[in-house]
Amino acid sequence: MNDKTTDFGFEKVPEDQKAKKVAEVFDSVAAKYDVMNDLMSGGMHRLWKASTVRAAGVRPGMKVLDIAGGTGDLSKAFLDKVGPSGEVWLTDINESMLRVGRNRMIDHGYLPKMALCDAEKLPFPDNYFDVVTVAFGLRNMTHKNVALAEMRRVIKPGGKVLVLEFSKVNPLLAPAYDLYSFQVLPKIGQIVAQDSASYQYLAESIRMHPDQETLKSIMLESGFDQVKYTNYTAGVVALHQGTKFA
Repeated sequence: MNDKTTDFGFEKVPEDQKAKKVAEVFDSVAAKYDVMNDLMSGGMHRLWKASTVRAAGVRPGMKVLDIAGGTGDLSKAFLDKVGPSGEVWLTDINESMLRVGRNRMIDHGYLPKMALCDAEKLPFPDNYFDVVTVAFGLRNMTHKNVALAEMRRVIKPGGKVLVLEFSKVNPLLAPAYDLYSFQVLPKIGQIVAQDSASYQYLAESIRMHPDQETLKSIMLESGFDQVKYTNYTAGVVALHQGTKFA
C-alpha cells in the first residue's frame, strides 16, 4: 500500500489517489473549460499562451509535444507554425479534456496527432521533439520532477521545454488576488459550470504550486540547462524555459 501523501489543493491525499481526484475535476469542467478560462482571466490567458508560442520559436518541419494540452489552444498555434512537414502531438491524461480538444480543433479544420497519456510516463522515444510545452498542467501532476525529467528525455539536444503556469503574484497584489481567488472564482464556477468545488481546488492548487525560483531549481535538478523565467501580469503567471544541451 502506498502510504505517501501529496497535495490536492490544501488537502493531503495518498499519492496514488491524486490523479483520480484531478481527473474528477477536469471531467466536471471540460465542457465549460474555454468559457471559464476567458471569464477567470478576463481573456488574458490568450495573451499568455501567445507569448508562449512566440518564445517557443517553432519553425516549419519541427516536432512539437503539447502536454496537458486540454482544448488545444497551443496545438492549434503550433500546427500553423510547423506546416505540413512538421508534427504536433496534443496529449492529456484526461479523456474528457482530450475529447473536447479534438472536437474543437476538428471544427476549426485542424487534426493534430493525439495521445491519452500520463506526463510522468510519456509514450515517446528519446530525443524526438524539438519543443515540449505544458500550459497550466504541471501543478496538477503528482511528481513534477518525474514529469519534467520525462519532458527532458523526449526533447532533442538543443531542444527546449516551456512551462506556462500560475505562480507567485507580486505581494502588493496578493490581498486582492486572494479575495478574487477564494471568494469570487468559486462563485463564477458555480454560476457558469454548476461547480464551485473544482474552482476552489483551482485556487488552492495555485497556492500550493512552487514559486518562480523554486520551480527554476526543480528544472535545474531535473537536468535542464539555462533555465529562465518571465513573469506575466505581476507574477500571476510565469513562463519557465529550460534547454537540453546533451
